[in-house]
Amino acid sequence: MSNVVERRLFRIILYPVQAFIQAEAFSGILLIFITLIALLWANSAWSESYNEVWNTYFSISLGDLSISKDLIHWINDGLMAVFFFVVGLEIKREVTTGELSSLRRAAFPVMAAVGGMVVPALFYYFMNAGEATVAGWGVPMATDIAFALGILSLLGKRVPLSLKLFLVALAIVDDIGAVLVIAVFYTADVNFLSLWVGFGIFGLLLVISSYNLRVLGVYILLGLIMWVAFLLSGVHATVAGILLALTIPSRSGINQEEFITSTDNVLGELHSSYLAHTYPAVKSEAADQENDLQAAVYTIEANCKKALSPLGRLEHTLHPWVAFAIMPIFALANAGIFVNASLIYDFFNPATAGIVYGLVLGKPIGIVLFSVLASVTGMGIKPASITWRHIIGVGFLSGIGFTMSIFIANLAFEGTGILATAKLAILSASILAALAGYLLLFKAKPVVAVKP
Repeated sequence: MSNVVERRLFRIILYPVQAFIQAEAFSGILLIFITLIALLWANSAWSESYNEVWNTYFSISLGDLSISKDLIHWINDGLMAVFFFVVGLEIKREVTTGELSSLRRAAFPVMAAVGGMVVPALFYYFMNAGEATVAGWGVPMATDIAFALGILSLLGKRVPLSLKLFLVALAIVDDIGAVLVIAVFYTADVNFLSLWVGFGIFGLLLVISSYNLRVLGVYILLGLIMWVAFLLSGVHATVAGILLALTIPSRSGINQEEFITSTDNVLGELHSSYLAHTYPAVKSEAADQENDLQAAVYTIEANCKKALSPLGRLEHTLHPWVAFAIMPIFALANAGIFVNASLIYDFFNPATAGIVYGLVLGKPIGIVLFSVLASVTGMGIKPASITWRHIIGVGFLSGIGFTMSIFIANLAFEGTGILATAKLAILSASILAALAGYLLLFKAKPVVAVKP
């Protein structure tokens, strides 16, 4: 493979992933500080204001239709729908052009992710079998990719890029599993009329997408209607975000040859105009040169918009908002736990034990066990630059549940006294998993590539 082709593949596949990793890593570090702020606020002299802010009600009305929720539910049902929309865009990108686009490349992280979901759920289930808290089995299944990548970023060049790509692919599959669990198992009483309206809009979006319609406003408008339908149906509204993402076109509106030819022609004409205007015998106005330049820029800009897929444009635009605004707001609203003697006394129960053991032990055991199974059976191939110590380290980092685990805990334990202790268990387990993963990877020796 020539150097030119290698560089082209790097730009097409690795650059978007590296940009994603960088944003998620900084987001993870930001989330650590926001979580500390939430905890300090909830346990300060202003603790009452913490609850008052998030319990403030807001209503949106349109004719006879009215939606009234407190602020924390607007965040968990509304802003998190945008979060899941971006997750859906990332899933579609990975499946179409990323690490999950090839069955050979995808098999290893997919198997690892399956183990990282099944084993923690089993840990929790067996510790809570016969208890009312058994409904929380989905809590330790989740991985917070932002936190995990944030810890990896602290290790710098001690970890290879292939390990970060492995973690991203694993977490994407983990997100798919979490969405399915939320949609199927954490759904209240279903209003089938609203549900069918939501799926009807989803079908319409699929038809529109099949024609590669690139007007994003159409998708956003129909997506909002679909979100309201799912919100009223009883199925969690964030599912609408994932479904909308799957309909966003991922194809460019212009192929590579057309882009190069059109852009070269524009630049060629601009260069000829420049030479004509600067030739001593020609007396041209500065305004003519400016008009030629502006026309060329607008044409190239139009070509660039056509070359970028709607999916790529949306992900590039929304990802910073999700990473640096929506996720921190979610953490601020949900991580504030009032810690007192009663909470500590109630902490030791089957639910918290299932969460802690599931995240801290179940995650790495499941990921390593299924990774070994994939490698031994030949179903997946471990990248040569990754050692088994790396896999174990990532297994522990995957035990950082935080955002997704808290989100599922809100669904599983809403309105019960166990929710606060479950959140404390998630925070405690995430800290233990982060420390274990960091220490293992800090001492891991890099793999030196042997040149043939």
